[in-house]
Amino acid sequence: MNDDAQSSHGRLIIVSNRLPVVFERTGEELTFRPGSGGLVTALAPVLRDRGGIWIGWSGLPESEQQAVDKLLSDSSVASGYALRAVPLTPRDLDDYYYGFANEILWPLFHDLQSHCNFDPSYWEAYRRVNHKFALKTKETINEDDFIWIHDYHLMLTAASLRELDVRNPLGFFLHIPFPSPDIFIKLPWRFQVLHALLSFDLVGFQTMRDKRNFVQCVRMLLPDVIVRSEGAFHIMRHEGNEVRAGVFPISIDFGEFERRAKSEEVAKSAWYLHEALPDRQIILGIDRLDYTKGIPYRLQAYRNALRRYPALREKITLVQVVVPSRADIPKYHDLKTEIERLVSEINGEFTLSGWVPIHYIFRHLTRGELLGYYRTAEIALITPVKDGMNLVAKEYIACNIENNGVLILSEFAGAVAQLHRDALLVNPYDIEAVADALHRAFMMDQDERRERMRRLRAVVKRYDIYRWVEAFLGAAVSRHLFDFPMIAEYIPPEDAPDLGVSI
Repeated sequence: MNDDAQSSHGRLIIVSNRLPVVFERTGEELTFRPGSGGLVTALAPVLRDRGGIWIGWSGLPESEQQAVDKLLSDSSVASGYALRAVPLTPRDLDDYYYGFANEILWPLFHDLQSHCNFDPSYWEAYRRVNHKFALKTKETINEDDFIWIHDYHLMLTAASLRELDVRNPLGFFLHIPFPSPDIFIKLPWRFQVLHALLSFDLVGFQTMRDKRNFVQCVRMLLPDVIVRSEGAFHIMRHEGNEVRAGVFPISIDFGEFERRAKSEEVAKSAWYLHEALPDRQIILGIDRLDYTKGIPYRLQAYRNALRRYPALREKITLVQVVVPSRADIPKYHDLKTEIERLVSEINGEFTLSGWVPIHYIFRHLTRGELLGYYRTAEIALITPVKDGMNLVAKEYIACNIENNGVLILSEFAGAVAQLHRDALLVNPYDIEAVADALHRAFMMDQDERRERMRRLRAVVKRYDIYRWVEAFLGAAVSRHLFDFPMIAEYIPPEDAPDLGVSI
C-alpha cells in the first residue's frame, strides 16, 4: 500500500481513463495545467478537503512516462490533490481505447450495434489495460480509501483489484447509457463484463431506464445472482459480494455557468452575435462529431421546417457547431462529409440576399464563444439519437439568464428524465415532428417561454454537479463504505418519468 498523505480517515481515490490535467511540452520542459469540466470542478473540493488522488492516463506516449511521473511527484494540482499516471503503449490505445471502448462499447451501449467491430484482440487489450489501472491503483491506495472508478473504459478494473486482493470499497459510475438485454447480449463478452460489474460495491447510472436495463441483464444472464429491491436501489448478491445499483443523474456547475453568462465579456459576445444576425431567432445546435448526436436527422428536420413553414424563412438561422472528434476513424470522417453535404444542400436551396439558413462551424469554441452562443440563442435544438445525459441542455438552461429560450430535447437523452415537463420533447427520427417543434418554438409567446425556462432553471439549479457528488458519496455513506460528512441517501425526484423509450 502507498504511504502518500496518511490521514485519520479514508481518502477519495478517483480512477478515470484520463487525468484531469493537460500536459504541455515546450522544448525540454514538461508542464501541466488543470483541465476544465464539471467533474473536475465538483470533485476537487472533496479531494482537497479529505485528501485524495486522481489516477488516469496522462495523454502522453509511454516514452514520456518517466518525465510525467517525476513532474507529478514534485507537484500537485492547484486545488491540492495528487495525480498518478497509468502508462499506455500505442498498442494499448489502438486496441483498448480506439478498439474495444470506441468500436464496441460506445456504439453497443448507444443501441447502434451495426457500428460494432467485435475484434477478439480488442477484448484482450481491454483486459490488459484494465489490469494496468488496477495495478497503479493498488500501489497508490491506503487500506481505508474509497475508490471511485468512472465510465465504460474501466468496467473490469474492480474485478482486477479483487484478484489483487484489494478489499477497499469500490464505486463505479457509468456516464453513458446501459443497453437493454436484447442489445447487451450481442456483446461476446457479456458474462465477463456483468461479473466484473458485480465486483463493485456501488454502481451508479444516469437514469432509471439504465439501472433497470442492468438489473434485467443480471437477472437474465446470471440467474444465480440474488436480486432484491430496497427503496430506490437494487441489491445484487453474488459469491459473497453485495453490489448496490442506484440512479445518480449527473449535472453541471449551475452557479458558475450563470455567473459567467452574466459577465460583461459574454454580454458583449451575445450582442455581437445578434448584431450579425439581426431580426431573427437563432437556433443553436452544439455537438461533438459523433453518430449518436443525430446531426443529419436534425438537418433534415430543419430543411423540412423551411419547406413546410415558409414564414420561417429569413426569420430563423440555425447555428450548428460541430466539435472535431475522432476524425481519423472512417465512420466519423464519413459523418463529417454527410453533415457538410446536407448543410451545402440546404443553404443552396434556401439562401436569399442577406440570409443564409445555416451557419456551420467545425472547430473547438473558446469558453467565451460557447457561453455567448448559449446566452444568445432563442432556441436550443438538442436531438441525439441516444445520450447518457447530454449536459449541453443543462448548460444552455443555466446560461439563459433572460428566461427567453426554448429547449427542444430528444426523448432519447438522459436529461429528459429531469427536463421533460418544460422542454419540447421530440423523437429525432421523426423528421416532421421535429420540424413542427421548431415552428412551435418559434411561435411561442414570451410569457410561455419565460415560465418554461424559469422552471427548467430551477430544476438544474437544484440538482447541480455538487448534488450529484453528494448523492453518490451519500449512498456510499449509507452502506458504511465511506466516511463522508455530507448528505445521507439520494432519492431521485418522484416526478421523473419512465418513458417507454431507451433514454
